[in-house]
Amino acid sequence: MKRLGKYTLEFHRPPSLLAQAAVGGKKEAEGPLGKDFDQTFQDTTLQEDSWEKAEAQLQKEAVSLVLGKAGVRPQQVDYLFAGDLLNQCISSTFGLMDFGIPFLGQYGACSTMAQTLLLAAILVESGAARRALAVTSSHFCAAERQFRLPLEYGGQRSPTAQWTATAAGCALVGLGGTVQIRRGLAGKIQDLGVKDPANMGAAMAPAAADSICAFLQDTNTRPEDYDGIFTGDLGLVGTRLLYQCLEDNGVDLQPVHQDCGLLLYDRERQDVHAGGSGCGCSASVLCGHLLHRMERGELRRILFCATGALMSPTSSQQGQSIPGVCHILELVQP
Repeated sequence: MKRLGKYTLEFHRPPSLLAQAAVGGKKEAEGPLGKDFDQTFQDTTLQEDSWEKAEAQLQKEAVSLVLGKAGVRPQQVDYLFAGDLLNQCISSTFGLMDFGIPFLGQYGACSTMAQTLLLAAILVESGAARRALAVTSSHFCAAERQFRLPLEYGGQRSPTAQWTATAAGCALVGLGGTVQIRRGLAGKIQDLGVKDPANMGAAMAPAAADSICAFLQDTNTRPEDYDGIFTGDLGLVGTRLLYQCLEDNGVDLQPVHQDCGLLLYDRERQDVHAGGSGCGCSASVLCGHLLHRMERGELRRILFCATGALMSPTSSQQGQSIPGVCHILELVQP
């Protein structure tokens, strides 16, 4: 492993994805990527008595699917990196504790999938782990209760608001798989003063622009060198702002860019306003749709740029702005 430029890590023995799985709820199954999910649930309570327990079950199902695909027992996994949107990451802790795998909890908001994969890759490359799991999730109802208003209130949603995905994504990182993690970048926190919790795309777009510019500069590459550059989850508003920010820096991303928040749902038919969001949005799009396309040879070299809005109910209630962050992984199919 070596450092390229100021921020980017390049792996000498690129860790790879040994298996991955995406699980989702009813709305996700009805979207354009419904067939890319390994498992979907028509009952978004998952027969649990709270939304938070349902989300914990999503993570448990995703990890179980990955272990089954890889033919690996929990005892053969050295580390488990997991996180979610809820206070103290309770979906991860309660959902995964029965596996008995050494646990390192993460909070990166919607950037968590890239964050967990990057840390798993670093441990595998360094020899500290033979195998490491990366998993994250979100649940629409649990997130609404914590960050916005209870569903029973029936509040109106702003046109800039995004729909938190009821979904989870999980990947097992090791050596010898087909899709490799060649490079990674941990982003810097960016805050341009956006305070509207119903417009997280605007809060995260500057972080995405900063990380993408830094990665391209560190690696001496251009957007057209990649088959696709996928952000998650800026939605419609954040995507437009990202293009504007990058154009100011002489970077044209539009020909190769797509946003996971705009891929997961049909905005008009499913009434998700500005698109999808939540840890589970980009995680499930990556572990389902994107990696399926790479396995089929449709994509050979992509950037996965997961963005997170690092807010909390407390900071929002105190009138603070919403900082953003964006972590990047370069994934290749040799």
